[in-house]
Amino acid sequence: MNDLSEKLAEELGNKTAFTIPIFGGIPVPDSCVVTWIIMGVIVILSIFLTHNLKKVPTGKQCLLEIGITWMNNFFLDALGPKGKKYLPILETFLIYIGFSNIIGIFGFVPPTKDINVTAALAVMAAILIQVTTIIEKGGKGWLKSFVQPMPIMLPMNLLELVTRPLSMCMRLFGNVLGAFVVMELIKMCIPGGLPVPFSLYFDIFDGCIQAYVFVFLTSLFMSEAMED
Repeated sequence: MNDLSEKLAEELGNKTAFTIPIFGGIPVPDSCVVTWIIMGVIVILSIFLTHNLKKVPTGKQCLLEIGITWMNNFFLDALGPKGKKYLPILETFLIYIGFSNIIGIFGFVPPTKDINVTAALAVMAAILIQVTTIIEKGGKGWLKSFVQPMPIMLPMNLLELVTRPLSMCMRLFGNVLGAFVVMELIKMCIPGGLPVPFSLYFDIFDGCIQAYVFVFLTSLFMSEAMED
């Protein structure tokens, strides 16, 4: 039992991949390296899928257009026509988080298992929500939103600036970490090959669901900020 606990604790640790030998040494964690790999894969896929596009789509172009159309419709349904300008960043959120959550099936540690990564994503989402409010309502409208629907709500509205990103961070981190822990326990206790069906759920299905929930909440909060 102690050996199992030690192995699990070792897997849960955010290991340092390498150290940059400047300013006394800057440690680069595994989550950062895996993020670079994900970025590289997304760039390569983007070049491959958008190469030699045709007016009448076939093959890979059909798959690309189906995916882009689904994402566009999903976010526009939540945000309305005004949300068209925010599609690139929201779709980038969805693609990155989706890749980060399912990359465990290829033997990599999911970056979203690192609370620093999920915290950074949540802060970016929170900033996006506030910027959306300023763009749509102006600076005066943004300040007025903190005293709506009545001035007594000012402390609660200010508190939301912290609680929203915190809840999004912990929800994503907790679910990805939980799935990672379960998969590691299954791999330690069950012979090779048998954990594959569990991986289909915890690494793929659950990972996609968590990416969906994160961007859905972000678009929902943006929609609230854009309301007159």
